[in-house]
Amino acid sequence: MEGSSFLSLKVALILVFLLHYTAAHSHNKHAGDGVQPLSKIQIHRAVYELHQNASLKAYPAVLGMKGEDSEWVTVKVDSPNPSGDDWLAVFSPANFDSSTCPSTDSRQQAPYICSAPIKYMFANDSSADYTKTGKGTFKLQLINQREDFSFALFSGGLSNPKLVAVSSAISFLNPKAPLYPRLAQGKQWDEMTVTWTSGYNIDEAVPFVEWGLKGEAQTQSPAGTLTFKRESMCGPPARTVGWRDPGFIHTSFLKDLWPNSLYTYKLGHRSSNGSYIWSKSYSFKSSPYPGQDSLQRVIIFGDMGKAERDGSNEYSNYQPGSLNTTDQLIKDLDNIDIVFHIGDISYANGYISQWDQFTSQVEPIASTVPYMIASGNHERDTPGTGSFYDGNDAGGECGVLAETMFYVPAENRAKFWYSTDYGMFHFCVADTEHDWREGTEQYKFIDKCLASVDRQKQPWLIFIAHRVLGYSSNLYYGLDGSFEEPMGRESMQKLWQKYKVDIAFYGHVHNYERICPIYQNQCVNTEKSHYSGTVNGTIHIVVGGGGSHLSEFSPVQTSWSLHKDHDFGFVKLTAFNHSSLLMEYKKSSDGNVYDSFTISRDYRDVLACVHDGCEPTTLAT
Repeated sequence: MEGSSFLSLKVALILVFLLHYTAAHSHNKHAGDGVQPLSKIQIHRAVYELHQNASLKAYPAVLGMKGEDSEWVTVKVDSPNPSGDDWLAVFSPANFDSSTCPSTDSRQQAPYICSAPIKYMFANDSSADYTKTGKGTFKLQLINQREDFSFALFSGGLSNPKLVAVSSAISFLNPKAPLYPRLAQGKQWDEMTVTWTSGYNIDEAVPFVEWGLKGEAQTQSPAGTLTFKRESMCGPPARTVGWRDPGFIHTSFLKDLWPNSLYTYKLGHRSSNGSYIWSKSYSFKSSPYPGQDSLQRVIIFGDMGKAERDGSNEYSNYQPGSLNTTDQLIKDLDNIDIVFHIGDISYANGYISQWDQFTSQVEPIASTVPYMIASGNHERDTPGTGSFYDGNDAGGECGVLAETMFYVPAENRAKFWYSTDYGMFHFCVADTEHDWREGTEQYKFIDKCLASVDRQKQPWLIFIAHRVLGYSSNLYYGLDGSFEEPMGRESMQKLWQKYKVDIAFYGHVHNYERICPIYQNQCVNTEKSHYSGTVNGTIHIVVGGGGSHLSEFSPVQTSWSLHKDHDFGFVKLTAFNHSSLLMEYKKSSDGNVYDSFTISRDYRDVLACVHDGCEPTTLAT
């Protein structure tokens, strides 16, 4: 009977899954099916169909005249044979003919296009009358990406593109300018790293950061420079149509910072002729001393991705909530101290240009507070490259982009696990794209990281991972029957319990869910909103609704799930002192709180014995 009941439940779950899947794919082609919009373009199939009476005119011709790193461009289109499947592509570099193809890439038919555009929009979006008049006007936002731009009109839709017209090139005044700074915690509490992108190699201009306490004398610190070539990519599309030169990525280490102090900084390059190229000025507040008793506020979310403010690249509505999340964080930036974006960062999926787009989108945040990232499947997973999962969710990037574009204080950035401190918080960040099971290198790191914290000074112990190593009511996990990433908590839960981890956060599943304090599938505390004294187990929270298409919940009502939300959002942790912590879940649409709880306790409550988390004792005196 028990086997029959289990089989019936599994059949029911499969039917529910098929119902959801069919509805999502048959009723709405824009439902957000997890496909990178640029991958829909069959650019290698493009053919010439240039028409002498078709034209594209883009202006202004020179962008960034006042030092802007983004600008709105007007593109006027005139086509004698308009069609509903016409579309406009933005190419950068502006020359996208066969001269840009690698020597090993042979094309059977002109125009030999072997690089995808950086964005596109259907011509119907330019004017409601486009198919009647053939005339339309686009308003597109371009960011400085180190190269010039051109616009191309295609007919034939995304699957059979026919090149109808090409515009003249336009460019930023200084396309090589230093841009999009990303702050991150260094390996020491009093160190801040600044990473940015430019078009200057070290033989052309030497990178550095000029910085200091606000209003006081400034100093200069050198920066290291990294880049990578097409050959560093592990597969398509990153190695083929998605390739775009990433420029140069610079990182400077600002050391011996005074705690809780306001610093100003700007990015600089000293050219070989002795002249200087400067960015605009930025500022940040340095970290508190580990254990310092003060107000400390942390943002956590996963799976945000990027979106375009001009409405382009919206074929599959891939990241519908991304801009809302970004804008809510910018709006509340004065009340944020550090951000954790816990995997699935840009969703470039092998289209390299999209990393510039992402760093531009988050620049107001990442240039002001530390922007700490974790590795997800869309950063790392490429077949045959040593990732724990053998899919191609990263589109051939195999971790190179995330490891280069952002700094993390890991011993080896190819192994993306690390620890970091922020005042009363101690964070242990795992890398679920590498094996975490007992006996592995990463398991030993997590054990050491959790064991290293002094809970009298840093009472708030936080575990972070991209995939759900704990608990989730996700539909797919429910079909598997484990309600977790396979093999997840089997290895981890004894470490969480032994070291009394307060909260474990996950992304990967694109929704919000809060789990009770739990151990071995059992809730160990009956409270739901106000925990006091010894909590007895770790609270697990899925916060993967940063922006990418939402995930469905299982119809099974799990006993350990306290709050679910099928929407975009993020978590804010506020430590008021050593004894009081507030967790708030906020929706990205309005920034309001839709779930919360508090923890109130003393140091002796952390030391208290819990199941499988008791220190050895002796009767000896």
